[in-house]
Amino acid sequence: MDNLLYEVKGFVGILTIDRPEALNALNRNMIAGLSALLDEIAVSEIRCLILTGAGGKSFVAGADIGEMADLNPEQAEKFSIEGNMLMEKLENLPIPVIAAVNGYALGGGSELALACDIRLASENAVFSLPEAGLGIPPGFGGVQRLARVAGIAKAKELALTTNRVKAVEALSIGLVNAVCPPEGLMDEAMRMAEKIASNAPFAVKAIKQIANESVGVPLVKASRTEARLFGDCFATGDQKQAMKAFLDKKKPEAFTGK
Repeated sequence: MDNLLYEVKGFVGILTIDRPEALNALNRNMIAGLSALLDEIAVSEIRCLILTGAGGKSFVAGADIGEMADLNPEQAEKFSIEGNMLMEKLENLPIPVIAAVNGYALGGGSELALACDIRLASENAVFSLPEAGLGIPPGFGGVQRLARVAGIAKAKELALTTNRVKAVEALSIGLVNAVCPPEGLMDEAMRMAEKIASNAPFAVKAIKQIANESVGVPLVKASRTEARLFGDCFATGDQKQAMKAFLDKKKPEAFTGK
């Protein structure tokens, strides 16, 4: 985990990919380290995670091409599976994840951002799936997730052309939630994370699960998942005290996650 920095502020975790000399490109050791760290975060007390890259130039400039170049087909398939498993772990983390994209998010960087729940981009952010220019398709779920947020035609266009998308266009196609000045990106991410963390943890977890499990699922089936998780929240003390406070016209106490 030499290239990963992790700190906690209140109920918010901040995970920084720290390999600026390589524009924070992902190698296999970093993928393994991220996966292990996410396992620890999943059982911690934090309620929201911010993911960003060190330095002002790059969020993550893809996977490490030098490490990939000489892989044989079997090794390349294994590398893709490892990357996909990391993206799935990030996507299914029981807390919301905010990507604070500060510069280049190319290839694996775009895929990493797409696996997060919310994406905030600095004005200098650039997204791209450039893999076709290297003789390969995106290997960490980029086409699939981009199709879900921007539509399949746009996902095909960007992957097939390898065109780069700047922050303003990324906002217009739904790839990011907001665009911020570079100097204000982390402040905005922290404000959003703290707002999320101030809400009832069981409800926040349920909302993320409902959203994730609704993709590609018939509405009736998705609504049953919603009803089950809705009901589960009525077994929590947070629900009871918050609703009582509402009825008593009082401010609810801080949520405990119990």
